[in-house]
Amino acid sequence: MLGTIVNVIAIICGSLLGLLFRKGIPDNYKEIIMSGIGLSVILIGVKSALSSDQLLIVIFSVIIGAGIGEFLKIEAKLESLGSYFERRLASKSSDTGSFARGFVTASLVFCVGSMAIVGALESGLTGNHQTLFAKSILDGVTSLIFASSLGIGVLFSGVPVFLYQGAITLTAVFMKNLLVAETISQMTSVGGLLILAIGLNLLGITKIRVGNLLPGIFLPLLYFAISTLFA
Repeated sequence: MLGTIVNVIAIICGSLLGLLFRKGIPDNYKEIIMSGIGLSVILIGVKSALSSDQLLIVIFSVIIGAGIGEFLKIEAKLESLGSYFERRLASKSSDTGSFARGFVTASLVFCVGSMAIVGALESGLTGNHQTLFAKSILDGVTSLIFASSLGIGVLFSGVPVFLYQGAITLTAVFMKNLLVAETISQMTSVGGLLILAIGLNLLGITKIRVGNLLPGIFLPLLYFAISTLFA
């Protein structure tokens, strides 16, 4: 869990710096930097999406996962959680209007990436935290920019990051025999498509409910378990 803890600390520190300098960063700089981050997120998403050659598994995972996520209303629940924090902790702040948006956007960006999945898996399987340490640097810089643009909601995205990556790390300890390289590459590809969607949303091109696509990341693992059972 060390890698995840460092990751959360980086997000908190970056967010605090972003809030500190929020009024000192001109809007045109915030806008162009956010555009740059959006393009960078798209690049990361495209690269990650090409990790697996098993396109049918990736495609069906995204489609079926979308149906599951829509049924569970994951995006709406994330927004409700953000609204809860808003009422409790930001009711008197000028950030209230954008709190939920900042919380949801940052949570998705920090949680969905291939580095979150692979890093958490490495942490649980081998005790190697280097991937999560590298992710911490990226998330720290991103949270600074996000917080300066989207407000205090970004700060509390550390909570789902801790729960999400921590859960993957703990799960990896008990499911080592299922987490083969092929399965991880498929999960990474699905995650890459979700990152791509986040980048498009950040640029204002689309309004994809990325939160409802999250179950698709774990469907390759379920597919492998079922195929192994009937093999």
